[in-house]
Amino acid sequence: MVKIESRERLREILSREKELYLGYRGRYQSFLRLIKAHPDYYAWRYARRMRITCYYYGKRRTNPFYAFMYLWSSRCMNVLGRRLGIEAGENTFDEGLVIYHTQGIVVNGNARVGKNCHLYGNNCIGNDAINPACPVLGDDVRVCVGAKIIGDVHIANHVTVAAGAVVVKSCDIEYAVLAGVPARVIAVADQARKFLE
Repeated sequence: MVKIESRERLREILSREKELYLGYRGRYQSFLRLIKAHPDYYAWRYARRMRITCYYYGKRRTNPFYAFMYLWSSRCMNVLGRRLGIEAGENTFDEGLVIYHTQGIVVNGNARVGKNCHLYGNNCIGNDAINPACPVLGDDVRVCVGAKIIGDVHIANHVTVAAGAVVVKSCDIEYAVLAGVPARVIAVADQARKFLE
C-alpha cells in the first residue's frame, strides 16, 4: 500500500507512472494516443485518478475540503473504472503499477500489492468468499492474462503468475513462475528470468 502524504510525493509518483504508460514518445505521440482513444492512455488516466484519490484519502480527516475532494475523486475513479472494466481500491497498489489491458480486472480493496506490479488483464485478486482475508503480493509481481490470486495467500517478490493460473496457496519463492489450476511452481531463479526477458 502506498501512502501519499504530500503533493510533491504525488507528483513524483504520477511522473514515474506516466512514463511507464506513455514513455518518452513526446507530446505528439501523447496527443495521437488521446485522439485515437488508445488503451494505454485510458489505463494511465485510471492509474492517475487512483493516485489522486489515494492522496485525498490520506488527508480526508484533516480538513472538510479534503474529505469532499476524496469523495469526488473516488467517484471519478469508480465511474472511469466501470467504463474500463476495473474494480480496485485506491490504497491497494504501491507505486509502479502497470495495467496492460483494462478489461475484467477486479482487485479487493483489502488486498495489498507491492511495487511495480504488472496486470495483463482479466485478473482477480481477492478473497475466497469464505475467509475475508485477501492476498498480499510482494514487489515486481507479474499477473498474466486470466490469472487469479484468491484467498489468504502471500506471494514473494519477483513472482510471475502465468496466464490462466489460479493461485490458492502462498508462494514464498522469489523468481518463481506459478502455473496451472491450482497453481504450482514450474520454474525458479535463472529459469524464471528467461520468462521475464
